[in-house]
Amino acid sequence: MNPKKTKATSTQTLSVLNPNAAGLDIGSAEIWAAVPADRDAEPVRQFGTFTPDLYALADWLAACRIETVAMESTGVYWIPVYEILEARGFQVHVVNARHVKNVPGRKTDEKDCQWIQRLHQYGLLSGSFRPDAELCALRAYLRHRADLLEHRAAHIQHMQKALHQMNVQLTQVRSDITGETGLAIIRKIVAGERDPVKLAQLRNPRCQHSQDEIAKALTGNYRPEHVFALKQALALYDAYTEQLSECDGAIARQFSVMRPRHTCTALPPLDVTGKRNSHSKNTPRYDARTLLYRLVGVDLVAITGLNESTVQTLLSETGTDMSKWRTEKHFCSWLRLAPCNDISGGKVLRSRTLKTHNRATQAFRLAAQAASRSSHTAIGAYYRRMRARLGPEKAITATAHKIARIYYYVLKHRVPFQDLGGEEYEQRAREREIENLRKRATRLGMTLVEQPAP
Repeated sequence: MNPKKTKATSTQTLSVLNPNAAGLDIGSAEIWAAVPADRDAEPVRQFGTFTPDLYALADWLAACRIETVAMESTGVYWIPVYEILEARGFQVHVVNARHVKNVPGRKTDEKDCQWIQRLHQYGLLSGSFRPDAELCALRAYLRHRADLLEHRAAHIQHMQKALHQMNVQLTQVRSDITGETGLAIIRKIVAGERDPVKLAQLRNPRCQHSQDEIAKALTGNYRPEHVFALKQALALYDAYTEQLSECDGAIARQFSVMRPRHTCTALPPLDVTGKRNSHSKNTPRYDARTLLYRLVGVDLVAITGLNESTVQTLLSETGTDMSKWRTEKHFCSWLRLAPCNDISGGKVLRSRTLKTHNRATQAFRLAAQAASRSSHTAIGAYYRRMRARLGPEKAITATAHKIARIYYYVLKHRVPFQDLGGEEYEQRAREREIENLRKRATRLGMTLVEQPAP
């Protein structure tokens, strides 16, 4: 009887990449911290979340000779811990909670921090991207500004509701009730004016509707309770508008103290002729385009689809150092604008873009929607080609992906953006299609003969 043959097996052990690593499990009321077992007689400790407790945590980590710390991104509780530890010189990694899922049996905070510490010690955790301190401050201002705009928009809807309840059909003669004519009429209504003819005289001469049409629309049933609701909605709208103005001032001051992120000693003059100025009420009240140009040394607003607001958002969310991503493909994958393929058995089961709440991705999608309305640009022509093939939803994603690649290249290499033009793009696309047809005909043993135009 032949003895059983046993297969030679080789065991691979994980090497410790971060020997001086710690793990934190952060909650709203307590923080659990774990360090290597040989650093302290009590390697797992609990700390409070008050600021003195955070300083005590930093002192304990320093006494244990910790150099790098990993923590989950739990709500906003990690932010003060991150800032204090970073100021003390620790290398802090904020880890996506999906990457640190609990295994069976580890259901306590004490076990969670040890699991995070162990994973980080073996280099199995990758930190989330976070810009430098100056850009983080700018990002905080811009995110707060976006919240103010969102809150103000709700009170515009409240004004519209109050007007409809009074059967004042201002929205039918003015597409934007917060414009010059709309606000002037609303303020007069709140002040007590009810004569539709006098209200219609506040009409801007550039309005499409006549004064008689506006007067007819302003003939309403002015009940006191609805006028009161309109008055309060207008007051809240004005309050948020004032807060937006103050926030814009803080953002402009933040731009003024930020160091330039380029090496050019003398920048060429900024060319603003290639793009129309936006008259939206949500645009910054300061010269954002010039400030952005001085910061990065290249005019990113010139890219088709981008404006001052979207470029501010992109820079604050992605930073100015594109070397964080090796190529534009990695950048688009991080934005989740590139398809994610599920492959099994050598076959692609599914190919789709993953969902994300990344604000930079949302900005690129907004830029794609803006570029889709441009008729004389190469990106606009690209969107129309993709829409004919894939439909509008996938065309927006493909166009956002293209704008993101252009943004990456322009910012990384500091080269000015030059639009190809819609006609030139269509001509090159036609030439590529003809060349592909020639290659295909050659593979089939045929010859492609171009028919002369009649």
